[in-house]
Amino acid sequence: MDNFRKFYIDGRWVDPVSTVPFDVINPATEESAGTTSLGSPEDVDLAVAAARRAFESFSKWSVDERVALLERVIKEYERRFDDIAWAITTEMGSPIGFSRGLQTPATLGHLREAISVLKQFSFEYMLGKTRILREPIGVCGFITPWNWPINQITAKLGSALAAGCTMIVKPSEYAPLSPIILAEILDTAGVPPGVFNLVNGDGQNVGSAIARHPDIDMVSFTGSTAAGIAVARDAAGTVKRVHQELGGKSANILLPGAHIEMSAPYGMMRAFTNSGQSCIAPARMLVQEQDVERVVGLLQRAAEDIVLGDPRAEETTHGPVVNRRQFERVQDLIQSGIDEGARVVVGGAGRAAGFNRGYFVKPTVFADVTSEMRIAREEIFGPVLTVMAYRDIDHAVEIANDTIYGLAGFVSADDEAEADRVGRRIRAGRIYLNDRPQSETPNYEFEAPFGGYKQSGNGREVGLFGFEEFHEVKAVIA
Repeated sequence: MDNFRKFYIDGRWVDPVSTVPFDVINPATEESAGTTSLGSPEDVDLAVAAARRAFESFSKWSVDERVALLERVIKEYERRFDDIAWAITTEMGSPIGFSRGLQTPATLGHLREAISVLKQFSFEYMLGKTRILREPIGVCGFITPWNWPINQITAKLGSALAAGCTMIVKPSEYAPLSPIILAEILDTAGVPPGVFNLVNGDGQNVGSAIARHPDIDMVSFTGSTAAGIAVARDAAGTVKRVHQELGGKSANILLPGAHIEMSAPYGMMRAFTNSGQSCIAPARMLVQEQDVERVVGLLQRAAEDIVLGDPRAEETTHGPVVNRRQFERVQDLIQSGIDEGARVVVGGAGRAAGFNRGYFVKPTVFADVTSEMRIAREEIFGPVLTVMAYRDIDHAVEIANDTIYGLAGFVSADDEAEADRVGRRIRAGRIYLNDRPQSETPNYEFEAPFGGYKQSGNGREVGLFGFEEFHEVKAVIA
């Protein structure tokens, strides 16, 4: 690709204001996959000026014009589908089967759902004698992570384009390759100059400049809670809208019953999806005391089906974590579990056997985990599952809610009504009841709002609720 070192601003590929090269490291090989550039606040200024100019006209596009644009984007994205999949596999180690099965196609779901919402949305209606108008919020800044490098951009972008907003996107510097291809897709699809702008860089320079910028009306951030707090502080001076999708420590409550034979192994695979690098991962499996050893045995047998290996190979189910820093963080937390007395039933500390390079973590299951342990409280963001015992349903709910996070919760039971009663008590933004394997990849509901309670963030993404985030409400009183 010729555009690795350039930024996409105002409909053109341009050189950075100042050149700061950055090597993108393939986490499976620890070798360079390409060199990009890190941007500066001056690059952000150019992108914001372009987005502000474009907003004047793009915000006035009709519904039919925006629908046609999104349909062109979908068509071009489908043409470049495999390019995106291989880029994700290269930059963050997602197995190619998973890149093709969920990482890449998720975008199509977001864009199609944006079209569906756009066609049905009421931008103007009467409330008594008052006319209510929904107007696009303006210029948006998107700061997105490496773990779902395209999904987390397009979950925002679909709603923003449908609403008539313009945007500046800063993807993670660790996974910029697929976003560069996305910019090429949008350019070919005819997105007007200035509507979409891509500036690569780190959080300290580009991310902070986006959050602070007085001409950006909304900043939408996906990433860690600590980084989200920094974004909110940076944005406070200009009183812009701040949307945050942050960390998680989701509980997976297994109520007693025959379902455990299926739901325990599947719960582990859900927790290990994307090498555990998903904020929604059900990383805490809560099991009634008398079922713990039964569940441990099921997990040990299920772990034998994990194929840890080269993410380019079709048979690989799990690849490396994204980089050395993440590998070392996961190792530190695994060791803390051992030191604090948890029982290792699968995996453990150290590099996975057979790998002399690459950031391959042993998929690890702990039992005898208590709520005071770090592995029960901190977001690990790696293939680590903690099995925690509960006495009764009230105790299970207490453990599930004993966290600063509230992104998701999972409940499985033989009786779905019982699962629903427990799910309603979990303080989280999305609840999965009787989550079951229906395909090789987890289910994804594109119309369902996504976002969290507590320190998992604020606001919602995708579908109708995500679309509404990109609007201001105006009351016209005559």
